[in-house]
Formats: sequence, structure tokens, C-alpha cells
Amino acid sequence: MRELYRQELAQLGAELERMGRGVSRAIDRATTALGEADITIAEQTIDADERLDENARTIDEMCVHLLALQGPVASDLRLILSALRLSQTLERQGDLARHLAAIARSTFPTRSIAEPAAGLITRMGRAAAEMGALEERLIITHDTSIADEISRYDDTLDDLQVEVHRLIGDDSVSLTRRQIVDLTLGARFLERFGDHAVSAARRVVFIVEGAREATSEGGIDAHL
Repeated sequence: MRELYRQELAQLGAELERMGRGVSRAIDRATTALGEADITIAEQTIDADERLDENARTIDEMCVHLLALQGPVASDLRLILSALRLSQTLERQGDLARHLAAIARSTFPTRSIAEPAAGLITRMGRAAAEMGALEERLIITHDTSIADEISRYDDTLDDLQVEVHRLIGDDSVSLTRRQIVDLTLGARFLERFGDHAVSAARRVVFIVEGAREATSEGGIDAHL
């Protein structure tokens, strides 16, 4: 029974890794679609969100199963509850990537972001994509120092969003209502992706610390 428990916890970790890879690909594709007005990549990103939703449902079901049938306590309980919350955060990040891709699709073949702000959104997109890649690495490697890198990129996103707001409020910059809406939403979705990446990083650190605690106590190594 305990061996089966270990296997189930290891599978939970593998599912989280799979979802982390999916989120990293999603934000990378979404920012590419937004910056290059690439309808094919936009459609791929939107379609892939269904797989991320399915990943989240699988993880939720695994967590419920472990809670209901294995009766985990102490550090194991903390690990499973944290994994449940992490899957929800990753799912929200997938939704944000889909929203960005939808903006790109809605204005095709024209680029969604007006030229005066294109450079700012490109920089935000690069920062968000880098955060997604770092998040994936953190989930896979358990290197908790990566969380600090993610936080630094989040500061960059916050600063860039402030610049976007200043540009929108600049009377010398000519933007249509549609351009203002797309720019505002695009910047907001990227900034929120960064916030969720920070939240996910903190959750992974919490999971890793819980796994180490369980091992040091002679309990089960969750391999998360």
C-alpha cells in the first residue's frame, strides 16, 4: 500500500511537470502570435488551452483521490493541497495565454498592438515567456533559487505596464479606441501572467520544502 502511495505521489509530480511545460509553450506561442500577427500560432495556442484544462482536471482528481483514500497527514497533506492549488494557478496562466492569442486572432492580418506601444508589449512578452520557461525549470528541477529570478522578471513586467499606461494617457500619441482596448488588455494579461508565475513559484518552493521535510522525517519522498 505504501509503495502504491509513493507511485501515486510521483505521478502527481509528473503531471505537474507536464502542465508546467504546457504553460511555458503556451505563453511563448501567445506572445509570438501577438507580436507577429501569426494566426496559425494563435489558433494553436487557443486549441492547446483545452489540454491544459484537462491536465488541471487530472491533477485535481488525483489530489482528491489521495485525500480521500490515502488519508495523508502532516507534510504529505501539505504537499497534496499545494499541488491542488498549483494546478489551479497553472490553469489560469493557460487561460491568460489563450486570451492573448485571441487578441492576435481578432485583428488578423493586422497586428493587434499599435506601433507606438509595440516595443513595450514585445518587451513584456519576452519577460512573460522567460518567466514561463523559468517556472517550468523550477517545477522540474526543484531549484528553489529560480523563484528569485521569476520575482525579478515580475518587477520588470510591473514597470513596463506602468509605461504602457503612461503611453495610453499621452495626448500626443494617437490611438483608436480598439487599439487602446487591445493594448490595455494585452498589457494586463501579461502582467497577470507574471503575478501567477510568482504565485506558482512560491507554491513550488512550498511543495519542495514539504517533500524535503517528509524525507528528513523518514516519511514518503513525494518526488514533486
